[in-house]
Amino acid sequence: MYRISRLFGIFTRPLVTMVTEDSSPALHPSSVQLSSTPPSLSPPCSKTVDAARPAVDETQMEPTPHVPPRIRTSQTLENTQENAQQPAHSDTQPALPARRVPQPPVEIRSGSVDDNSDDYEDPDLFYPTVHPVNAPDRDMFLPVPGQPKRRYNSLCSDDELLDDDEPNANYESWQDYGLSTLQGSVYLPATGRLASPTKDEDPHHSTVIKMGWLDKNPPQGALYYQRRWVKLDVDYLRYFDNDKELYSKRFISTAFITNVTSVGELKFEVVTHNRTFLFRAESEAERNDWVAVLLDCTRGRQRSSTLTPGSPLTRDYQGYLELRGLRSKLYTVVAADKVLLYKNMEDFRIGVGITSIEMNVGNVKDTDRRSFDLTTPYRIFSFIAESEQLKEQWVEVMRDAIGEALSNSEVAERIWAEPSNGCCADCGAAKPEWAAINLCVVVCKRCAGEHRGLGPSISKVRSLKMDRKVWTEELIQVFLLLGNERVNSFWAANVPPSEALTPSSCSEERRRFISNKYRQGKYRKYHPLYGNQRELNNALCINVQCSDVLETLSLVFCGADVNCSTGMADCPSPLSLANAHSQPLQAGFISHNLNTELPRSEVGGAMEAVHYSAPPSVSYNGFLFKTASMARAITERKAREEFSRRWCTLNDGCFSYYESDKNSNPNGVLKAAEIVCLAVNTPEKHGYDHTFELYSDSERLYLFGTDDPDSHKEWVKSIAKTFIPANVEPLLRLGFERIGRLKYKDGLNLQTPKVGWFALVGSTLHAYLEDSQGEEIHLRKLLELSIQQDNEVLVLVERGRTLYMEGERKLDFTGWCGAIQRAAGSGGDTLSQQQLTDTDIPVIVHSCIDYITQCGLTSEGIYRKSGVNSRVAAQCEAFRRDARSVRLREGEHQVDDVSNTLKRFFRESGEGLFTSEASSTWLSTAALQEESMKISQYQLLLSRLPRVNKATLRALVNHLYCVQRFSELNQMNLHNLAIVFGPTLFQTDGKDYTAGRVIEDLIQHYTHIFEVDEQQLKRQLDEITVIIQVREKLNTKVPATGSGHFICTVYLEEKKDTAEQHVKIPGSMTAAELTCEILDRRNIPVKDKDYWSCWEISEKEEIERPLHHQERVLPILHSLGTDSHLLIKKHLAMEAMIVYLASKVDVSKHGMMKFREERSILGLGLSSGSFHDRYFILNATSLRMYKEVRSNRPERDWPVKNLKVYLGIKKKLRPPTCWGLTVVYENKKQDKPERQQWCLCCDTLSEMREWLATFLSIQYDGDVWPVDGVQQSRVSRVLPLDTRHGNVSLIPLRGSENEMRNSVAAFSQDALSLFRDVR
Repeated sequence: MYRISRLFGIFTRPLVTMVTEDSSPALHPSSVQLSSTPPSLSPPCSKTVDAARPAVDETQMEPTPHVPPRIRTSQTLENTQENAQQPAHSDTQPALPARRVPQPPVEIRSGSVDDNSDDYEDPDLFYPTVHPVNAPDRDMFLPVPGQPKRRYNSLCSDDELLDDDEPNANYESWQDYGLSTLQGSVYLPATGRLASPTKDEDPHHSTVIKMGWLDKNPPQGALYYQRRWVKLDVDYLRYFDNDKELYSKRFISTAFITNVTSVGELKFEVVTHNRTFLFRAESEAERNDWVAVLLDCTRGRQRSSTLTPGSPLTRDYQGYLELRGLRSKLYTVVAADKVLLYKNMEDFRIGVGITSIEMNVGNVKDTDRRSFDLTTPYRIFSFIAESEQLKEQWVEVMRDAIGEALSNSEVAERIWAEPSNGCCADCGAAKPEWAAINLCVVVCKRCAGEHRGLGPSISKVRSLKMDRKVWTEELIQVFLLLGNERVNSFWAANVPPSEALTPSSCSEERRRFISNKYRQGKYRKYHPLYGNQRELNNALCINVQCSDVLETLSLVFCGADVNCSTGMADCPSPLSLANAHSQPLQAGFISHNLNTELPRSEVGGAMEAVHYSAPPSVSYNGFLFKTASMARAITERKAREEFSRRWCTLNDGCFSYYESDKNSNPNGVLKAAEIVCLAVNTPEKHGYDHTFELYSDSERLYLFGTDDPDSHKEWVKSIAKTFIPANVEPLLRLGFERIGRLKYKDGLNLQTPKVGWFALVGSTLHAYLEDSQGEEIHLRKLLELSIQQDNEVLVLVERGRTLYMEGERKLDFTGWCGAIQRAAGSGGDTLSQQQLTDTDIPVIVHSCIDYITQCGLTSEGIYRKSGVNSRVAAQCEAFRRDARSVRLREGEHQVDDVSNTLKRFFRESGEGLFTSEASSTWLSTAALQEESMKISQYQLLLSRLPRVNKATLRALVNHLYCVQRFSELNQMNLHNLAIVFGPTLFQTDGKDYTAGRVIEDLIQHYTHIFEVDEQQLKRQLDEITVIIQVREKLNTKVPATGSGHFICTVYLEEKKDTAEQHVKIPGSMTAAELTCEILDRRNIPVKDKDYWSCWEISEKEEIERPLHHQERVLPILHSLGTDSHLLIKKHLAMEAMIVYLASKVDVSKHGMMKFREERSILGLGLSSGSFHDRYFILNATSLRMYKEVRSNRPERDWPVKNLKVYLGIKKKLRPPTCWGLTVVYENKKQDKPERQQWCLCCDTLSEMREWLATFLSIQYDGDVWPVDGVQQSRVSRVLPLDTRHGNVSLIPLRGSENEMRNSVAAFSQDALSLFRDVR
């Protein structure tokens, strides 16, 4: 045997020949294996075809004779091959592995390995002649050869004929090639064309079940391990050098794995018939997971009689080929559309290979007398054959394999062009490669196996990639016309959620579901004519004359006879009728169902037809108390005297109420189709204890009541069951407060509203949207909840999705809005009843912690100093009403007020943070002396806390840990924080330090108790450090006064020293007030139509923005960069903007503008991109950008409230016109604020003004300029109501410029001099 010293790339040192004890004649350089069975054993072709019928039992088959190669050779060549065959293998046939595994192109490392082990680790001997592919060669890839040879493949066995309707088709086809058996196997089915690795699709062969890093014991059995990237799919266990490699170092067929066992610490063995592979995981859990997945994957695949060496499996061509530069040879197999490389024939027989080469990206070139190159985009394999004649045969068969790969993928790609065909019709798995051509469903491989178990009389399974013959243009068009989604509207119209399949469902679940779905027709949508054979047949004859194939499918599988008589001599059958009326799709569908067995059910062991019976009618009757129907919502309590006793009945989908049980004529009737909503009121809301409301589509509300809770419950259940569709019946099992239908739009389709069914249960909204199996919307976790567009749209914003619920009927929609808003608010005092973030932390806690982290970590005595009680109480009440709408802003809220709000929330929360039951255990744990025991006990108690309490405690302790890390700035060390928060969190009187000791332990041992990632915590502390440094720089640029307000520099009309003004900016000052302040100091009178405004100027960006007159100045001041400033000047375009807005009827605007987005090249800050024409629509909620006027779906969509519009565009961007707008999008609601910037160019000045005016009008609800002008701001300017900071009064800085400067100078010399007269 030859030792390989270099595995990948070009060899850089000579090869060393080594002969070992296990050397075999099979590895002799002169040996070329083209077949493993003597040609003399081949029987006649006709017998071979008969042997391939499905009825043959593989376990009882005689040894299958040898299959000759596809390329006919002379007798001399056959004799040569027979002589070259090794005696040890003359009686066996090698088994092929199963599926191809294409991987992304990568650099492959070189390496070496000894060849004295059966395991033969890292056998990279297929790369010695591998060369990088240069650009010119790429143009020559993937040539389409001549007419490819036909073959037919089976899904689960080699011996089943696929074309059941044409029993002689395969026989005739294969005679042309001199082959006497069908092509294809369970190990290596012919598959289709590989997608280009540059596409977004996953390039791997089959769905990866599990992958990850494992340590593998080398072949020598040494003590060290080699780290390998391991992947497992349904057919192969593969391992690679790293997770970027394209070609595996080894693959093991799962069909040959006999056992998987755990051995030793973190290790497990994969055992095949001849070898054992030892792996080691990184953890016990990971090891156990690998073992369980491998056992599950290999369970049921081992068939001892068929998977043993010598199993008869067909292949296109096989033998030994030499790689240029090596004196050893590799056993090479061409099977279908791939080339597989093995170390030797023994490895081929036991299912352990090196790698496979996908031929759909290959090209074959003649290079020398006996040499040829197999070129792929990633590698060039240079092979050397034994002779010129053999080389020609290898080249021809490889080119045939390329043709097989190229042609097969076309059908699959076309079928997948229909989006719903991209997922399995039964389990939803992605990229299904099989189809039941008579049932018109596209299914995955695992479901296809179960379909074949139904038999061809029920499901005719064909491959999208292998069975090219069956895929006529008409059949492809049928699958594109119907698609899995439309077909499942018939086959899976009534699937209970508990019975639905998923891609991970086991074989038994698939078998049961598919049998129920297609054999019994359990979930199908019954046709209205079901059970009436004559009418079904008549309907079929009529329908085949038009193009509605789905209706034909429904008729056929509900009992219509496809062979029925039409009564016409010239068109005696539906098939001929369809052909006569030029309906090829109808004809194609019928032709595939001429002998289909219709869905049946098993009764007493015999298969009998299922007769359709209507679902049982809900009926109920009894006395209820009713008020008069109303056209408006009920806003007050209804007394018992306002109710009248009525006899009510529910029957045949009609709810009727009578004067008494003796009357035959009802006072009123509500049909089930008219009921749009059912609301269940809280007990004792009205005069009767239990009441419910019915809303009709005619905008009427009906209120019914009773004192009997059981009767009330039964009425609610019965009425709901009457008007709720069958596919949303799981909603009926909920204890709902409100149930009904509403129109909605989601992020994928904002054009056309859809109908959804909703049920409100507590703070959870259960929804069955279109094409949905039901989902839950946790209202207290919403990012935003608002009512827009004149109370006609309810907007629910979740992370990753926005749902727009529309009010088709105002009456019931108003009820839904009120109920959802109440459910989304805080429901009580406990933590779990608060509005929560997506991480289960109360919003009030998250908001306060975030504010203090941003603004208060350097505040001395944080959490120890008291805030103003009135402001703290107001903040607590605001959070209690709707925490989601509260925005804590610097300048408007004081740090100490916010910190006391957080403490008060925890002190007043019901059950407390540690819960009343467990708090004593927490306190007693603090007394433990052993450190490790104490930490373990804390961890145990933490795991027992409710979910919300646990998440909240983690967030709070993390925050306190960060606070004490900056104690040199805030003077709140570990002990001080424990003193403050101990009594607060445990809700005690604080007379002893026990509670404080618990908090001290939690903070001190935070990283151990909460198992914190040290790197993540370091990043968090670094971020806080950056925040502090930025604030220090900002405070240096903008000096703070003693009151916490800021002194800033404002310019009048232009930036120069003589126009400079220094102004104290309190948190409440607006842009209009600042404008008046500057004008007052300069004694500038404001004349009529003088639109003086405050502008934000950015010199670096060359843009400016007029601040809205009500906009607060202090937040703008904090956001200004060093190259920005505030300027007071006239708004010359305001007059034209006001006139334009006055003439507008609609608030929206649309039109073409030139668009350019600011992007960065390689993170260097260099802008890129150019201006492109885009169509924009600006409405009350969003700015949408379309590629062109006719586009239906927007390219981008931004909420208007988050946009800032600046005048001007930076000159270096080379705007096409001088009338440009720079738009900045900022989203501060996310954990990481998002900021985008782009430019818009208008064609005229007036057009630019119109866009700006529309933006401002929408953002400020039409209030673009104060009605009374800027003078009103001068008159209304008063001091802030709260003029005290703690116990110290604020000294407002007012008056002339000199007075203000004198005050600032005095303050800087003696900061206390201004406060000495305070009483």
